Amino acid sequence: MGKKIINRGIGFPTQRYFPSLSFSLEILCFIYIHPPIHFQGSNYKPPTMVMANPTLLLQSFFILFIIFLLPCLSSSCPEYQKQALLQFKSSILAIDSSFHALDSWNSSSSNCCLWDMVTCSSPSNSTSTSSVVIELHLSNLFARLMPSNLLAPLFLIRSLRVLSLSYNHLSGELPEEIGNLTKLQHLSLSRNKFSNGIPSSILHLWELKELDLSDNALSMEIPSDIGNLSSLSYLILGKNKLTGGVPASMQKLNKLNSLDLEGNLLTGEIPFWLFDFKDLEYLLLGGNNLTWNNNMKVVPKCRLFGLSLGSSGLQGDIPEWISTQTSLYYLDLSMNQLHGPFPQWLAEFRFPSVLFLSHNKLSGSLPNALFRNCGLSILALSHNNFSGELPKNIGDAKSLVILMLDGNNFSGPIPQSISQNLRLRLLDLSSNRLSGNIFPVFYPQVNLLYADFSSNQFSGEVPTTFPTHIEILALGGNKFSGALPSNLTKLRNLKRLELQDNNISGELPNSLLQISQLRVLNLRNNSLQGSIPTTLSNLQNLRILDLSSNNLTGEIPIEFVNNLTGMIEATPNLTSQTLDFVVERAFPSLTSGFASARGLPSENFSTEFEVKELIVNWKKSKQGLSSHNIDMYFLLDLSNNQLSSEIPASLGALKALKMLNLSYNKLSGKIPARLSDLQNVEGLDLSHNKLSGPIPTAFTKLQQLTTLDVSNNKLTGRIPVGGQMNTMANPNFYANNSGLCGFQIHVPCPGDLPPAPKLQDHDNKEEPWILQEAVGIGYPVGFLLTIGIIFLAGYFNPSPPSNSRRRHRHHPHRLIRQRI
Repeated sequence: MGKKIINRGIGFPTQRYFPSLSFSLEILCFIYIHPPIHFQGSNYKPPTMVMANPTLLLQSFFILFIIFLLPCLSSSCPEYQKQALLQFKSSILAIDSSFHALDSWNSSSSNCCLWDMVTCSSPSNSTSTSSVVIELHLSNLFARLMPSNLLAPLFLIRSLRVLSLSYNHLSGELPEEIGNLTKLQHLSLSRNKFSNGIPSSILHLWELKELDLSDNALSMEIPSDIGNLSSLSYLILGKNKLTGGVPASMQKLNKLNSLDLEGNLLTGEIPFWLFDFKDLEYLLLGGNNLTWNNNMKVVPKCRLFGLSLGSSGLQGDIPEWISTQTSLYYLDLSMNQLHGPFPQWLAEFRFPSVLFLSHNKLSGSLPNALFRNCGLSILALSHNNFSGELPKNIGDAKSLVILMLDGNNFSGPIPQSISQNLRLRLLDLSSNRLSGNIFPVFYPQVNLLYADFSSNQFSGEVPTTFPTHIEILALGGNKFSGALPSNLTKLRNLKRLELQDNNISGELPNSLLQISQLRVLNLRNNSLQGSIPTTLSNLQNLRILDLSSNNLTGEIPIEFVNNLTGMIEATPNLTSQTLDFVVERAFPSLTSGFASARGLPSENFSTEFEVKELIVNWKKSKQGLSSHNIDMYFLLDLSNNQLSSEIPASLGALKALKMLNLSYNKLSGKIPARLSDLQNVEGLDLSHNKLSGPIPTAFTKLQQLTTLDVSNNKLTGRIPVGGQMNTMANPNFYANNSGLCGFQIHVPCPGDLPPAPKLQDHDNKEEPWILQEAVGIGYPVGFLLTIGIIFLAGYFNPSPPSNSRRRHRHHPHRLIRQRI
C-alpha cells in the first residue's frame, strides 16, 4: 500500500494510505466516545453517558503517532531519485527562469517524498526507513512550449507506477526511454504537443492499465502489437493524427473498459469484434475515415455507456441494435447518411443524456416523448431534414443545457415552454422557417448565454425578452422592423449582437453605450438613418463594428474614433467570446459526473460544436469569420451609406484594424497620410467616394496590406512604389481616377519619359570611338578588297606568249601606265 506524504489541501487521506492507523483511530473513538452497547436480556445497566478522558485520549493519539506516523515521516527516497527530480527541475529553469511550480523541490530537503506532486511507497518492512517514488503528478506545469527531452531524468526513476504529465506544452517526439518505466500502471500524456509516432518501447510497459495520449499531434500507425499490453483497461488515443487501421492484436485486450480512437485519420473497416469485449463500456471511434459495414449484423456482448460512430459511413435507419444498450449515456452518430424518422424507441430511451445526430438526412417531426426524458442534457440535431412545429412540451426537458436544431425545416412559432428550461445555456434554432412576432419570455433564472435565431422568418420589433446575463445574441436574417428598442440596454452582458439583414429603421440610439461589454456589433443591411452618435466611442471593447448598407449621414465623428480602444491595440489574451467559451462552462458539469463515475477524465468526452461563422465583407467579398478565433479580427465597416466630409486622420490610431471599409459614401478631401499607421491592416477600401489628391507615399509602410481599392475617386499623381504597394497591381482598384499614373496601371508618369537625345553631345562623345573603330576595320578590309579586284582582273595570270614579252620590252612605258 502506498504512502501519501503530501497534504494537497483536500483533507489528509488517512483511510487510503494508512489503513491500520485509520482502524486504530476508529477503535479509540469507539472506546472513549461511543456509549456502551446494551445487550437485551442482561442484568447490565449502561450509564446514561460516558465522557472521554481528554488526557488519556491525547496520550493514545501520541502513542499511535509514534507507532504509525514516525516511521513513515522519517523514511526518505533514494538519493539517485532525488537527484533525478532535481535535474528535471534544473532543465526547466534553464529554459524558463521564472518557473516556480516546483519550489518545494530543493537540494536542502533530504527527503523528496515530502515534495509537492511526489508520492512515495511505504517502507518495505517495519525496520526499513527507505521509500521509493511511485507517483509523479506533474500536470499543468508549463504555460509555454517545452521540449520533450527535458523528461529524460524522470525515466531514471524505474519504480514509478503513476506518471501524469497532461495539460502541459511538451513538444517533440515521445522519448524511447519511456520504455524503461516497466512498473508503470497509469500513464497520462494528454493535452500536449507530442508529434511523430508512438514509440515501440511503450510495449515494454507490461503492467500498464491506463494509457492516455489524447490531444497531441501523434502520427503514423498504432503499434501493431499493442494488444500485448494485456493489462490495459483504458486506451485513450483520441484527437491525434494516427493513421492505418484498428490493430487486430487489440482482440487480446480482454480487460478493455474504454477505447477512445476518436478524431484521428484511421482508415479501414470498423471491426465488429470490438463489440465482443464483455467489460467494454466506452467505444469512441468517430471523426476518422473508418467505414461501417452496413450489411453486418451486430449483437453486442458489452454494456455500453458511451458510443461514438460519427463520420463512419452509417446508412439507412438508426441501427436498432443500439436499443439493446439500455445504459447508454453518450451517443454520437453525427456526420453519417442516416435517414428516416426519429425512432420512437430512441425518443423513449430512458438513459441518453448526450445525443448527437447532426449532419444526417433524418426527416419528419420530433416526437413529444423525446422531451419527457428528464436526464436529457445535450441534444444536437443540426443539419437534417426535420420539419413541422417544435414540440410544445420542449420545456419538459428540465436538464437540457444545449439544444441545437439549426439547419432544418422547422416552422411555426417557438414554444413558450422553452423558457422553462432553467439550465439551458446554448440554444441554436437558426436557418429554419420559424416565424411569429411574439418571442418566449425567458425567466431571469434561465442560464442562457448563447442564443441564435438568425435566418428565419421572425417579424415585429427586435425581441429583448432574454435573461440579462446572455452574452451572444444572433437575430440576423429575419424580418424585424421598427427602431432599436430602448430596453435592449438591459442586456448589459452582451458581447456579441447580430442584427444584420433586417428592416430596422430609425436612428442609432445613444443608449447603446450602456452595453459596455460589446465586442461585436453587426447592424449591416438595415434602414438606419441619421448620424453616427459620438457615444458609440464609449464601447471601448468593440473589435468588430459593421454599420454598412444603411442610410447613415453626416461626418465620421472624431470622438467616435478616439475612444475605440478595443481597435487601437490588439489584446488576444482577453477572455474568448467564442462558442467554446460558453460551452466550457456548460459542458464540464455534464461530463464530469458521467466520466468520473467511471474513473475517467471528463475531457475525453468533450465535443466541438459547429456554429455559423460571422459573415462580413472581407477583402471585396463576403466571408465568414470563424467563431473559434473571432477575437483575432478587428474590423470597421461603414461602407454603402451617405457619409460625407473628410476622412478623420485619427482613424490611423486604430492600429489593431485588419479591415477598414469606407467605400460607397460621399467622402471628400485628401486621403490622410496617418492611415499609414494602420500597421495590421490587410484590406483598405476607399472606393466610390469623392477623394482627391495623391495616394500617400507613406502607404509603402503598410506591410500587411493585401487589398487596396481607391477606384472611382478623383485621385491624381503617382501611385506609390515600394513595399506591398508593388503588389497592388490590379488596374481595377485604381479605375476611374483620370489623374493617377504608375507601373501598377501601366500608365507612365510625366517624369518617367526618357529624355530626348542631344546630337552635339552624341558627336562629341561617340565620334572618336567610332573613328578609331572605322580606321581599325577599314585598313584590312580595303587591303583585302584590293587584292580581290586585282585577282579578278587577271594580274596574276600565267606569263603571256613571247611576242607579247618582246612588245613589253620595247615599250616599257606601257607597263608602267598599266600598273598605274
